[in-house]
Parts: sequence; C-alpha cells; structure tokens
Amino acid sequence: MQGDFYFWTLMQGKLTRWDDTIIALATPPGIGAIGVIRLSGNKAIEIVNDLFPSKDLGKQASHTIHVGVIKDKEVAIDEVVISIYKHPKSYTGEDVIEISGHGSPFVLQQIINACTQRGARLAKPGEFTQRAFLKGKLDLAQAEAVADLIASNTAAAQKAALHNIRGGFSNKLKELREQLIKFSALIELELDFSQEDVEFADRKQFHQLINELNDLTNRLINSFRLGNVIKNGVSVAIVGKPNAGKSTLLNALLEEDRAIVSEIPGTTRDTIEETINIDGILFRLIDTAGIRQHTNDIIEIMGVEKSLDKMKTADLVLYLFDVDDEVKEVSNLYTELKKRELNFLLVANKTDKYDESVTRAKFSFLDNIVFISAKEHTHLEVLKERMVDKVLSGQVQAEDTIVTNARHYHALLEVASSLADIKKGLDEKLAGDLLALDIRRGLHYLGEITGQITNEDQLDYIFSKFCIGK
Repeated sequence: MQGDFYFWTLMQGKLTRWDDTIIALATPPGIGAIGVIRLSGNKAIEIVNDLFPSKDLGKQASHTIHVGVIKDKEVAIDEVVISIYKHPKSYTGEDVIEISGHGSPFVLQQIINACTQRGARLAKPGEFTQRAFLKGKLDLAQAEAVADLIASNTAAAQKAALHNIRGGFSNKLKELREQLIKFSALIELELDFSQEDVEFADRKQFHQLINELNDLTNRLINSFRLGNVIKNGVSVAIVGKPNAGKSTLLNALLEEDRAIVSEIPGTTRDTIEETINIDGILFRLIDTAGIRQHTNDIIEIMGVEKSLDKMKTADLVLYLFDVDDEVKEVSNLYTELKKRELNFLLVANKTDKYDESVTRAKFSFLDNIVFISAKEHTHLEVLKERMVDKVLSGQVQAEDTIVTNARHYHALLEVASSLADIKKGLDEKLAGDLLALDIRRGLHYLGEITGQITNEDQLDYIFSKFCIGK
C-alpha cells in the first residue's frame, strides 16, 4: 500500500516521502520524571546506535530494552533506556526506537538535535500513526480511533475508542463491503454476457441482502447522536426564574462553591460553565441568568437573552422551579417546553420547605419531573440518574459499535442513499449496468471510511489533528 501511495504523491508533483526516518517527543512537553523520544524509519536503529556506545543496537533482538549513556561526540547527554522494535512487528511497521530519558526539556532537546544531525527529521502531527496506516497495520477508522482514545476524558469515550481500535467498527464495514463486492462481481459478470440474457446474481437474495445492509447502516447512523454525546459531552442548561436555586444546584452538583449564591434576584448576570463526569458521560453544566419578563437592569436583560440562547442550543435543559409556584404556571411551563421540542427535565426545588409527599401529590400529573432540595443536597443522585437516562435512553450496550466521527457519519449517509437507490433499482427491475453504478457508489463511500479510497490531502487533514509524537 505504501508504494502505491508514494507513486500517487509523485504523480501529483508533491515531495512527500515515506522512506525517511522521523523523530518526535512522544510525551507531553514540560518537566517530568521521564521523557520518551520516538524514532521510526529504516535508519532509526543506525542513528541511535551512533549515539549509544554501550552496545551495538543493530545486533540486538526486537522487543528488547537496553540501559546506557547517550553520547554526542564523546559528550555525555543522559543515561537512558532504549527500546527496540524491528519491522514489521512495530506500531508503524518500520524499525522503531524509543528513548526513555530524564524529563528535562533541555536534555530531551539535546537528544533530538543529535538525532536530526545524523539524518532524522522532525515528524509531522500524527505521522507515526499515518505510517502505520500506510503500512497496513491498521485502517483509517482504527487510526482515527487512536486520536479519540488519546483525547478521551470519560470511561464511555475510552470504551468506544478502544472498541474501534480493536476493529469493532471496521469489522461492521468489512461485512458491508464484502457482501456488496460479491454481488457487484456477479452483476458485472452479467454485463459480459449481456447478449446471452442470463442472470448470475439472484435478485431475490440480493433484495434481502440490501434490506439487511440497510438495517445495519441505519443502526450505525442512528448511533452517531449517542456517539457525539460520548465523545464531546452533553451541554446542560440550568434554567429558571431568579432565586429558583440554579446556582445552588450547580454548586451542589460540583460539590464546591463555584457560583455566587444570594437571596437578591438577578445575582447571576452571565452564564457560568463547569463540567462534571456522571457514569462515564461528561456533562457541561451551564448556570444561566434567571429568566423574568420585567426588569430594567440592562446587564440583567443581556444575561436573560444569553440564558434563552443557551436553552435553545443545549442538549438537555434542567428547568428549576420553586415548589411554591402555582400549579397552573408550572403546567404552562411544561407545555411550552414540550412545544419547543426541547430535551428537558423539570426540577422541583426546595422540597425541604414542605412535606415531600404533599409536594409530589401537587405535581403528580407531570412526567419528566424530579424533586430535590439543592440546599440540602436531597435526591441529587436521583437527578444525576435521570440526566444520564435522558441522554442515553438505554441505547448503549457493552459491545455496541458506536459512530463517534462526523466524517464517518456523513459517509454512512451516502452509503444509505446508495442502498436506497439499489433497492429502488431492484424494485423497478433496472438493468445490471445501472445497478452496478449504485453499488460502486456505496463501495466508494465505505472505502473512504476505512481508507481503501483516499488521497494525500484527506490524509494530511485527518492526521494533522493528531499530537506530534503519535
């Protein structure tokens, strides 16, 4: 695969090379206990060997580690641990060397400088993973899952990324692609015998297959909403009238005094955003200014406008109201939230003021409601459970394949469109050559996801979002 891609870049008049040796710091910049420098390429071992007089690294076995001193022209730089991974059994499929040294930025830079003086060049963002893709060590969907795993900050995001790195998503696409290729070959064969008026592809069986593939594609497409939540988190707007307890609730959920709490209406003038991890999902809590219809304070008016904007764009709205509020007022509020088609929970606050059973009976006609006391931290765990339920709705299972990448999502939409056209063509008994065009279109977009069909500009864009040393 690498040779074909290198030829393509030459045909485009570009100078990208994939046969040189690259180097980068693989650990975050800054002072630490250790720092890891990674090299990959056919001269990786030769370059480091010239700096490592302790032993001849070229004669050492793959997957071994060696302790010694790095020297540049007899000047000692650092005492390090060298890890050797010889091709093809390495992350990139090339010879890989990892140098684990002390975490001084100055010392690590000296080692990098010594390596570049001997022929290594600084790696571009994601170039190690890009080489792994070009060497066939992983497909493009798996490569992008590597970046997702690095960026994951919740258990759910970690599990989804690991599932895709291990080929969970790619295996689903492989199943789709192999079945389409099989029937595409049979239909293409029919074209070679068009004058004989024969059918090699069983149209009834093909129709059944398209229905199955369509179901699978739609399940993957529908998983993207959940995948987006897992990857990017959930924006939660905490909304309500002044003094409903919004800032108190924010502080209670965070278990710290983040927002100013006061009995004075309109204390919160601007939105405050904080994050909290609930059951592996990242919730971005947004404490908004209290919404009231009549105020002469210009700053407060601006805050109210921001609150309304946040409510419109939030993934989930927690609308707080005081249990003292009139039933009709709350009922109208419930109707309005439904009318706006918002994903919301009504939160009846300050239940500590009255008998809770009486309060519950007062609003028993409403669903999507949780009773809490933000001040006393009562039933906050129930609220958290309901927040997770409103987002996940029981959609995720341990081994589910979940689409978290927008590029994959849009390509799957094109695949679904192709399958719909194939199904329509079968129903209308279209000729094989027309069916073949729709099948090729579906195969094209499946290939774009996994990297069978790509170009250098697309790869550069994808891998440019990676960190330098990965």
